[in-house]
Amino acid sequence: MSNTVAQTVSHGSNGLLFAAWNQDQGCFACGMENGFRIYNTDPLKEKERQDFDDGGLGYIEMLFRCNYLALVGGGPRPKYPPNKVIIWDDLKKDQVAELDFPSDVKAVRLRRDKIVVVLEDKISIFTFTRNPVEVNRIQTTPNPRGLCVLCPNTNNSLLAFPGTEPGHVSMLDLAHMDRPPVDILAHEATICCLALNLQGTRLATASEKGTLIRVYDTNKHDQLLELRRGAANAHIYCITFNQDSSYLSVSSDHGTVHVFASEDPTRNKQSKIAKAGSILPKYFSSRWSFTKFNVPEGIPCICAFGSDKKSIIAVCADGSYHKYSFNAKGECHREKCEKFLQMTDD
Repeated sequence: MSNTVAQTVSHGSNGLLFAAWNQDQGCFACGMENGFRIYNTDPLKEKERQDFDDGGLGYIEMLFRCNYLALVGGGPRPKYPPNKVIIWDDLKKDQVAELDFPSDVKAVRLRRDKIVVVLEDKISIFTFTRNPVEVNRIQTTPNPRGLCVLCPNTNNSLLAFPGTEPGHVSMLDLAHMDRPPVDILAHEATICCLALNLQGTRLATASEKGTLIRVYDTNKHDQLLELRRGAANAHIYCITFNQDSSYLSVSSDHGTVHVFASEDPTRNKQSKIAKAGSILPKYFSSRWSFTKFNVPEGIPCICAFGSDKKSIIAVCADGSYHKYSFNAKGECHREKCEKFLQMTDD
């Protein structure tokens, strides 16, 4: 899993306000100016469409492929106030719960037993029941992006979010909320993006500089990898692990999607002069992505892995869907490029 949610900015007049993967990347959900749509990731297929006459959605969170969704109003004419979370039952085509907050909701995370709601300065944790009950509230430093990732695994209820100091990440086990969060100093600059693998054993982080991706062991809290996206600063939109955490993908505003080998980092590229060791700056020993491909530059996109281990998907705010395949040599080939907003469920 990558539970990273990438909020996309509506591009032009296509009506798209938001896009995000579900917990295992098998689907992605889109908040629209007039409702929501849900697509199967690979193969690409529209699975569900709900149109509203009275407004749009700026946020939508799936729970794998089940019928419950978390909705937050958004766009020029919000369907719901931005300080409310609506739990929607797509079988009943109606809301079944409503949560109100004193300020705008920045993000929502779901697992089968918990609803996690992120505000700019706090995180509220609720039971996922017919009448949700707040069981914990965490004061946080300002978090305008709503950064927060939640492991959906039944054996791991880890929650990660920006720590109390710039560059720090806090990790809290929701099964033991009486214990204080674990603090990790991940970067010098402010955290910009977080991702957990599906098992909750690996945490990937990026800062506002966007040059380095670091991967941590969530049990031992040790840094396992440092991966270099590039030399120039970039805004990271999305980080995802594949199903078995052997690969990691990263998208940014430079219009490039990078794929790193996270299980065997020696497969990643390295400067030919890296063998000179400590006499050179650390930059020259960096591990670079072993393959990459381009999408339209400057257009927000989220990335994930396809149904097979050697394919990578990018979904962009202009309504485009890109699928590439790669081999062990790092050769990357485009397989598909489509406009998913123009599809129907036929």
